[in-house]
Amino acid sequence: MTGWLFSVTAGLLFAIGLYGVLIRTELVRRLLAANVMATAVFLFLIVVAAETPDGPDPVPQAMVLTGIVIAVSLTAFALALIRHFRAVTGESDPEGGDDD
Repeated sequence: MTGWLFSVTAGLLFAIGLYGVLIRTELVRRLLAANVMATAVFLFLIVVAAETPDGPDPVPQAMVLTGIVIAVSLTAFALALIRHFRAVTGESDPEGGDDD
C-alpha cells in the first residue's frame, strides 16, 4: 500500500533535485540538489528491495549503504573543490554572478 507512495515521493525528490541542478548557478546549491537526487535514488532502491515476495532483498540494501558512503565522500570532496575554486577566483558562482 505505501510502496507506491514512497515511489512517488522518490520521483518528486528526484525532480526537485534535477530542477536545482539545472537551474541554480551557485556550486553549493547544485551540490545540495545533487544530494537530494541521490537520496531519491536511495529511497527508490529501498522500496524495490522491500517489495519482494520472499521478504526484503539484501542486495539493494547493501547497494544503498555503499551509495551513502560514496555520496558522503563525494560531497566532502566536492565541498573541498568548491572552497578551492572560491579561494582562487573569489566567487562561488562559475558564471560570475553575485555571491549572495
